Amino acid sequence: MRTFLARSDKVGHIRHGGIKNNRQCKKDKRETAVSQGLITFVLPMYKHLTREQRYAIYLGKQKKQTNKAIARLIGVSESTVSRELKRNATKNGKYVWDKADALSQERMHRSPGNRSVSRLLLWRVRELITGEQWSPKQISGYLGKEGVKISHETIYKMIRNDTGGTLAANCRHKMKYHRSPSHRHVTKAPSIRNRVSIHERPKEADGRRFGDWEMDLIVDKDGNAILTMIERSTNFLIMEKLKHGKKAMPLAKTVWRLLMPYKGEHLKTITTDNGSEFAEHEWIARKLGLDIYFTDAYSSWQKGAVENTNKLIRQYIPKGTDISIVTDKRIKMIQAKINRRPREKLNFSTPKQEFYKYYA
Repeated sequence: MRTFLARSDKVGHIRHGGIKNNRQCKKDKRETAVSQGLITFVLPMYKHLTREQRYAIYLGKQKKQTNKAIARLIGVSESTVSRELKRNATKNGKYVWDKADALSQERMHRSPGNRSVSRLLLWRVRELITGEQWSPKQISGYLGKEGVKISHETIYKMIRNDTGGTLAANCRHKMKYHRSPSHRHVTKAPSIRNRVSIHERPKEADGRRFGDWEMDLIVDKDGNAILTMIERSTNFLIMEKLKHGKKAMPLAKTVWRLLMPYKGEHLKTITTDNGSEFAEHEWIARKLGLDIYFTDAYSSWQKGAVENTNKLIRQYIPKGTDISIVTDKRIKMIQAKINRRPREKLNFSTPKQEFYKYYA
């Protein structure tokens, strides 16, 4: 930062941004202050002129001052003043400082090579990251539908340049990527009576048809659990903490209660894994009038929609969290946030918007 002080022997005390004498300089005194050389210009190390500098140029030209004199006053080169007068003059050749500033700003934002982002847009991006935990691609796609162009690469750069690390802390991967270990401990899969394999599931239930669900649990070390269910075509999430942990019958009743409002032609299948907590699948199927299918052992990818959603939930409930102290209110807040995240799969619409098209 460089500070240029105008010449004066009348100044009692000069500070950044203006004059402080025996009385504060009023706005209507500004022209006198500039013409007498009583303004302090604090110039950042970049090439664009400030509004104050343009105002000083305007006053200087009104007083028939030379470009060299004006340049010395505001602390820039004579060529900078000359270029400003040529580029930002009106059509009739006059230089009006506020119009010149508007022309400069318009040109800067119109330029395809411009990398600057408005403060308002930066604020909105920060809010979507810290408040909603949206990914850069979700933000870029969603804003693009509103006619606001900002690439996800620009947002990633913004996150990396965030000195406090607040933005990265709200990203799903924390801007860190780790390779999964190649080994794992394998245990025998539990046996569930009358289970129907995913390989018998109709091809129509491949994720494109509305009404096909996936179901899973998020469990802590003490067996406390949260039920998560995803409608596959819209990624719409329903989640609830289970008061009785992984017990099969209470879980079955919770599934029935949560999905009962959607019973009918739009409730077709549920796909889940081989956990013993889903042993009452026949009761659920009978009550809701749908079919339930089970993935192969150790094949979580076969219910990828709910697995991926569980990873989103882990942004709010990290591994190691005691689920018993997570309130129902917080769980509903998490559900609402995830359901209003735009998805690339949905052309950057949200799960909530797409899901309720079928229940309007």
